[in-house]
Amino acid sequence: MRAMSFLRHIRRCNNYEPGEFVPLEVDGLSVGRVRPAFAERLLGFPEVFEGHPHAGIALNSALGGFAERTAAVGRVVDELAVLGIVQAPFGEPYPVTAGERDSAIFLVDRAVASNFGVRTFGQHLNGFVRRHDGIHMWIGRRASDRRLFPGHLDQMVAGGLPWGISPEKNLAKECHEEAGIDGELAALATFVGKVSYFAQTEKGAKPDVLFCYDLEVPGSFRPQCTDGEVEVFELLPVDQVMDIVRTSDRFKPNCNLVVLDFLLRHGYIDRTHPEYEAVHSGLRQFQV
Repeated sequence: MRAMSFLRHIRRCNNYEPGEFVPLEVDGLSVGRVRPAFAERLLGFPEVFEGHPHAGIALNSALGGFAERTAAVGRVVDELAVLGIVQAPFGEPYPVTAGERDSAIFLVDRAVASNFGVRTFGQHLNGFVRRHDGIHMWIGRRASDRRLFPGHLDQMVAGGLPWGISPEKNLAKECHEEAGIDGELAALATFVGKVSYFAQTEKGAKPDVLFCYDLEVPGSFRPQCTDGEVEVFELLPVDQVMDIVRTSDRFKPNCNLVVLDFLLRHGYIDRTHPEYEAVHSGLRQFQV
C-alpha cells in the first residue's frame, strides 16, 4: 500500500543532485546545469563553448548578442542530434534565462532544455465546477500513446510556454487545443501564482516554473480534446481528487503539485494538516 502522503510528490519532483552537475554560464550568470559528460561534448565546439567539463562551462565570450548566441548554440544542437547524442529539435524555442522568461539571453530548443539544465516555463489550468455538494474538478487522462506518462491524470489544460508568444495567447491556444475551450471562456481564467520545482531526469537537470490558473466553468460545459493529448475527461469531486493525490501516483508528477496548490488555496489542506507547512513551502523551490 502506498504512503498516505502529499509531501512525497514534492520530494519526487525535487530530486536534483547538484553534485552531479556543473554550471553553464553566460557573462558570469548561471543559466543552466549540465552533466560533465555533456559538458565535454559541448567543449568539442570551442567556437561556442569554453571552460572545463568538471568545473563548469560558459558560452564563448566572443559570442555577443541574443541572435548570434541562439544561432551558434542551435548549430551545436543540430550536430549533436545527427550524432544521436541529443534528441532531434522540436522547433519549439525556449528562453535561456537566469530569472524571468522575458530576460532571455539566448534560446534553445525544447527538446534539449534538460540537457542544458535551463529553466523552463509551463502553464497549468485547473478547470472546476461549483455544485451544491462542493467543488468538482475536470481531470484529463493522458492518451495511451503519449511519450511521457501515458495514461496518467492531468489538469484540464497544461502545456509548455515557449518563446515568442505571450502567456495570455499561449493559454488561449492550449485551452482550445486541449479542452475545446473557446476564447471567451478562456479569457475568464484567473492567474493564481507560480509553482516551481527542481527535478533531475535521464536527460539532465529540470528546473521548472509553472504558471497556475483557475477557471470556473459552467455546469453544462464539457471539455473536448482536439489535439490527441487527452484520452478522456472526468468531473470528479475535489475530495476524490485529493484522495487520489494522497494515496496514489496516478497523476503526472508535476500535476500533483498544481493540485496541491489548488487544495491549499481553496482550504482543503489547512493549517491543521500535519503536512501543511512543508507542502506550502515546498511548492516554490525558487522564486522568479
